Amino acid sequence: MKLTVIICTHNRFQLLASAIDSLNAAHKPDHCEINILVIANACTDETVSKLQQYRELQPEYNLLPLSFAEEPKAGKSYALNRAVNQVREGYLCFIDDDHRVDLNYFAAIAKAINNFPDTALFCGPIFPDWQGDEPDWIHDTSKYKIYPLPIPYFDLGQQPLRLTEKSHAPLPGGGWVVIHRDVFKRVGLFSEKLGPTGHNLVGSEDTDFFLRALRQGETFYYIPDIVQYHYVDKKRLRLNYLMANCFQRNRSFTLTCNPMRRAVPLYLWRQLFNHMIGTVFSLSLNRTRFYLMRCASTLGEIFGLLQTRKL
Repeated sequence: MKLTVIICTHNRFQLLASAIDSLNAAHKPDHCEINILVIANACTDETVSKLQQYRELQPEYNLLPLSFAEEPKAGKSYALNRAVNQVREGYLCFIDDDHRVDLNYFAAIAKAINNFPDTALFCGPIFPDWQGDEPDWIHDTSKYKIYPLPIPYFDLGQQPLRLTEKSHAPLPGGGWVVIHRDVFKRVGLFSEKLGPTGHNLVGSEDTDFFLRALRQGETFYYIPDIVQYHYVDKKRLRLNYLMANCFQRNRSFTLTCNPMRRAVPLYLWRQLFNHMIGTVFSLSLNRTRFYLMRCASTLGEIFGLLQTRKL
């Protein structure tokens, strides 16, 4: 069984190093060939030189084999497609440079592949890597809890679950999926019209790909044991980030599902008005934060409907 871990990175070597450390710390199942492929996307920091140092130290310290390539064109989709084109066989295990994998990560992937031999796409849960120094409001579960969380959180329970286009379960992000190489031959690559450039919050290149795969009959399973953790960047807890994340997330998702310009339904304008009223008359910081995020989400959906994606 051949597994290639794909990491696309842009000027964040310290986080990347932590992600690679977690891969080396994870248990390695028998009869499983594991390699790491890093795509340095328009990097101008020390990423490339540090990756070269890793390669020089790899034999001495028995580290996982690592290869890397530079993708000069800024944009995650360009980096993802560069990675896909460099892998010829086996399964591609996508992680982001600000993730760490569970100790059982590789063993869980191998078990899933053996248990579901006709499945070509897998995902698992991802949890914020809380350190205990985050503000209390981030854990609020009341009526005015914030959503979506600024730190990715994806948990569909403790049982394997088949994901379909029409199921009520949400689709995962592209940073915690496992995909057989042959899927890309059948479905195509990631859309280079979508996805983040640098560290901006534009996305949905993953959702677009998963929807195309499902529509073409690919099987997609959620496996609860394929666990990753996401680094908690305190900058993501600031109000400006929370609002920008809500806006860009909804704009990108709406544009993916509705690629052609269309009229904004009246209920969205009413929704925006109600959220604005809620903001004006909020009597607490938690309520103000909640309504401002809802305003940003609704505006994102409106802009997504008004924008046309060039296909």
